[in-house]
Amino acid sequence: MNIQDKKIIRSLIKNPRLSDNKIGNLTGVPIRTVNRKRKKMEEKGLLRYYAELKMGSKGTERFNARHMYLVKFRIGISQNQIIDEVKVEPNVGTIFTEFIYESHLAEIEGHTALVLIIEGSSDDEINTSFNEIIIPSLEKNHGRGSIIQITTLRIGKPIRLFHNYLPMVNMEKGKIKSDWDESAIFVA
Repeated sequence: MNIQDKKIIRSLIKNPRLSDNKIGNLTGVPIRTVNRKRKKMEEKGLLRYYAELKMGSKGTERFNARHMYLVKFRIGISQNQIIDEVKVEPNVGTIFTEFIYESHLAEIEGHTALVLIIEGSSDDEINTSFNEIIIPSLEKNHGRGSIIQITTLRIGKPIRLFHNYLPMVNMEKGKIKSDWDESAIFVA
């Protein structure tokens, strides 16, 4: 990755809504070069853009609680099996979208595991969603007894997201503050 690439990426991390013209003006990189490099990075999957709706007490107030669940499966259930399930499970694109904020594949002591971050209006709603919807779905796909351990923890306010976003420190109006120092934006 060269200097021009890093300048473009830092600008996009700071404000993903910037036009190629604006990035060129801010960085000194020719606009056509910005356009070409940005498209190339997008095509390679190096750049991803997300929008998040705040649904907590300082947003829509739909969700006021968030828990992280670590779901450890018995030996023999592979990550590929979980990926295949995600691709065909109808609840993934419908019901789960409502309350699963984030999910990841993981490994715990050689076992395949899922990390699920679940939101709800209350701790009770999260517990109900997890036990009445998620667990039966996982057991339907992997069999009764496929889950050997579940660990839960309540999640508070986010401190850092995607390396560079510090909601309590450098975020304002949905983007990194304009006066945030460019050198404080990490690009590898």
